[in-house]
Amino acid sequence: MFKQFLSKLPRKSAKSDSAAKQESPRSNSPRSQSNSRAGSSGSGLEASKSNGGNSSSGRSNSARRTSSAVFPASMVAGIEPLLPFKDVPNAEKMNLFVSKVSLCCVTFDFTDPSKNTVEKDVKRQTLLELVDFVASRSMKFSEPAILAMCRMCAVNLFRDFPPNCRFNSSGGGENDDDEPMFDPAWPHLQLVYELLLKFVTSSCLDAKIAKKYIDHSFILRLLDLLDSEDPRERDCLKTILHRTYGKFMVHRPFIRKSINNVFYRFVFETERHNGIAEILEIYGSIISGFALPLKEEHKIFLRRVLIPLHRPKSLGVYFQQLSYCVAQFIEKEPKLATIVIQGLLNCWPVTNSQKEVMFLGLLEEILEAVNMMEFQTIMVPLFWRIGCCINSFHFQVAERALFFWNNDHIVNLVAHNRQEILPIILPVLERNAQNHWNPGVLHLTLNLRKMLIEMDDELFASCYAQFKEEEANLSLASEKRKEAWDRLEKAARLQPIAGNAVLVTPYATSLSC
Repeated sequence: MFKQFLSKLPRKSAKSDSAAKQESPRSNSPRSQSNSRAGSSGSGLEASKSNGGNSSSGRSNSARRTSSAVFPASMVAGIEPLLPFKDVPNAEKMNLFVSKVSLCCVTFDFTDPSKNTVEKDVKRQTLLELVDFVASRSMKFSEPAILAMCRMCAVNLFRDFPPNCRFNSSGGGENDDDEPMFDPAWPHLQLVYELLLKFVTSSCLDAKIAKKYIDHSFILRLLDLLDSEDPRERDCLKTILHRTYGKFMVHRPFIRKSINNVFYRFVFETERHNGIAEILEIYGSIISGFALPLKEEHKIFLRRVLIPLHRPKSLGVYFQQLSYCVAQFIEKEPKLATIVIQGLLNCWPVTNSQKEVMFLGLLEEILEAVNMMEFQTIMVPLFWRIGCCINSFHFQVAERALFFWNNDHIVNLVAHNRQEILPIILPVLERNAQNHWNPGVLHLTLNLRKMLIEMDDELFASCYAQFKEEEANLSLASEKRKEAWDRLEKAARLQPIAGNAVLVTPYATSLSC
């Protein structure tokens, strides 16, 4: 039935074919493609079924009407797309490739599994053939083939996603119990992504020619697709964008800039994006390839993008990937550790205990790479914040802060700078030992107190005496404030009521009356 339909397609002249090859994929914009999908699905391959009972002239006119919907202008005349590659000579294989790719430009409605089943199967088999052909790396891709391939990917992949209501209602996407939403068209989308990946990574693809079609607009639309709710699609896109970055050196600055813009919108405007973790994975591999010394552009990215990415509520979704990127920067240039620590202290989540635990874990990881000189520039504000965490009534935060002293490198840093750190930490430990409700935190506090005594008992005794003196002064000041308020209240009760003033009697006094 398909061969009978395809044999009725009009042959294109050489002039029209060459003109079609000159077209840019940009002329077939993704927005206009998405708007014409319903028409192409309904009037495409299905049209051949309704033409069977008509006259020969009717069939010819109908075929002529539907051919433009089924096949784009890059269709090669005289080549039947359903022929296998092994049945045509090598000289015609690239033309057959263009015809098969053009056939796959037809899109279908996958929300109804019973609709267009035969046509969907034909398209699926064609995509499988194309994947095998590209993987074989048998010949160089011509420019019309690259054009047809980019157009087919644009028609099938580039689309607008519906608003994600679930993300907005779950308080920033932190609910791990939400099931991922899977695209019903994934069986075909997966093959298109696999074909695009093999196409981009193929040694038969000339990057100098392909860069005209895999251009900035094409790359931006791929980045937009990373907002998909389907994790399978995001995973495929992550690999394709990473390979694209490696293949097209001329596009590397643009890709980095575009990723920066995605992060800026996420942090400072929307705080809503499904693919932040995948984009960070891409950038993590990019950072590992940075040459030393680091360019100022990359340091600005660390300060203005990576550190602010710790602010959003949904940090837990991408925290592992973000930590890897930060660690890569510090491994490249250890002096950046102080910039990262200062940035974390500036955006410390004082009202979010779960994020505090994550921040403390990242701080410990960073401190393992910090040398003595860099540590001394940041140690006072750092241990002031750690002290606040030790005093936290959330036992996980307090325990995580006390676990810092299980790290030998951090203990060594503290020991060499105990004159500045011990006066900050000792009052915190004493308050914990007197007031904390959790037995585990209390036990860790007493152990750390014992460790500090063994580290320098004279300094500990001096700090302890200073702590007691400060406590006594605070207690005395508190008593003086209380006495002052008592005198003010007594004096106020003795004053006559003037005008509309109302004398508020203390609760205890009113009960006694």
